[in-house]
Amino acid sequence: MIVKREELEMGNNFKEEVLSRRTFAIISHPDAGKTTLTEKLLLFGGAIRDAGTVKAKKTGKFATSDWMEIEKQRGISVTSSVMQFDYNDFRVNILDTPGHQDFSEDTYRTLMAVDSAVMIIDSAKGIEEQTLKLFKVCRMRGIPIFTFINKLDRQGKAPLELLAELEEVLGIETYPMNWPIGMGKEFLGIYDRFYNRVEQFRVDEEHRFIPLNADGEIEGDHPLKATGLYDQTLEEIMLLNEAGNDFSAEKVKEGQIIPVFFGSALTTFGVQTFLETYLQFAPPPMARNSSVGEINPLGDQFSGFIFKIQANMNPAHRDRIAFVRICSGKFERGMTVNIPRLGKQIKLSQSTSFMAEERNTVDEAVSGDIIGLYDTGTYQIGDTISSGKDNFQFERLPQFTPELFVRVSAKNVMKQKSFYKGIQQLVQEGAIQLYKTVKTDDYLLGAVGQLQFEVFEHRMKNEYNSDVVMERMGSKIGRWVEGDVVDENLSSSRSLLVKDRFDHYVFLFENDFALRWFQEKNPGVKLYNPMDQED
Repeated sequence: MIVKREELEMGNNFKEEVLSRRTFAIISHPDAGKTTLTEKLLLFGGAIRDAGTVKAKKTGKFATSDWMEIEKQRGISVTSSVMQFDYNDFRVNILDTPGHQDFSEDTYRTLMAVDSAVMIIDSAKGIEEQTLKLFKVCRMRGIPIFTFINKLDRQGKAPLELLAELEEVLGIETYPMNWPIGMGKEFLGIYDRFYNRVEQFRVDEEHRFIPLNADGEIEGDHPLKATGLYDQTLEEIMLLNEAGNDFSAEKVKEGQIIPVFFGSALTTFGVQTFLETYLQFAPPPMARNSSVGEINPLGDQFSGFIFKIQANMNPAHRDRIAFVRICSGKFERGMTVNIPRLGKQIKLSQSTSFMAEERNTVDEAVSGDIIGLYDTGTYQIGDTISSGKDNFQFERLPQFTPELFVRVSAKNVMKQKSFYKGIQQLVQEGAIQLYKTVKTDDYLLGAVGQLQFEVFEHRMKNEYNSDVVMERMGSKIGRWVEGDVVDENLSSSRSLLVKDRFDHYVFLFENDFALRWFQEKNPGVKLYNPMDQED
């Protein structure tokens, strides 16, 4: 059988393209330097000329990944941004996630769309609560993790103490790819174990790297050798070589060992070395679980899933974008795909790639890439899209059960239209959940954290010109009802009956006692928590 040379080349090119993809999320506790590191990576990738800083309120220069107005005002990331650039024959897709715990649902879904994660740790604070939570999600999913210990140009914990903390708290082996020489005002650079060189801090490019000999030392005379910090570093390196873990590329890909890098994102020190090493060892697009088994990223059939929907990325156009992780095959603009949930086909004629708020029309993309589809209300978070005849669905994305609730209404009854439009669009993004009381048709919002309500209020005013009134209801325990029939008279102040936006019945209980009492009195009503459901 003779295969046309052109077809063979196309096949080889497709495979090479897929294997060149590196798609990762950056995770951390707020203020560890996540957005700053993202900026510097984009700088090396040539995607931007000038890195902004997150807290640049006075200068007006903001981080590229922080495009929403409230993010610029507060200096925090509250949405997952997507950025793409090329570096050393690799196509890099970075997903910058919110660090704030109130937005953990968005972050969890984003972690479903990546092949690896970069965890940033503040050298002065070590592992913080939010970092630990996100790390556990990565471990649960078997996502390989790379760690960047940041802010070495400031005084922090001793490197050996940080390493011990990583292993004890996270319960995983580590391997320092490099090691700091000094810290804070005495920070002189890093001893690079992987490249067998010293990288000096705050020197000109010509003197930046010093090669090491076969014994791992600087040959001849060098000013660095005159400092006690150099000798201390050699002692610590000897300790790591003798008592530390061995490096294993296989263990890295399986998420069983964490490569650790030291540096300073703010001064850009150690970032390029980190990027180049990360690209060598991070996995290309991986196979994904689906209702018909694993989907191979090198397979011919195009498939992907929607992990995020964002309204008004460009407020001037009032648009809405569905973010798609491509899992197999090749995307071509204008192609027709199936949406199993709807049982119908749709033509993908409007598509975009991302550079934070800058977007370009994308004509082609392959497994591992993240693209945006303009959405008129067709898609839902978690939707699978695929070409061909095989209708299957990727594994379910996590849905959180809200803990905080507010009653919400339009301040100005003359602006009800704007209110309804805004609430419908923002709810589809998945950060807040919408409910209606069965007896009075009041609108309730549920969220994981208070900050989500503040962002909702801000966006309703600024993007939809609708002031809202929010009446706090405090924390509630939400439990969904199995089946679509329930006695609406069971609703009370302690067990309020509402409907979610898909018209499913939900009871909102005042506390654990109210939940147990209700279950004892009404054994015929079967309740469940969506977070406990398996695929």
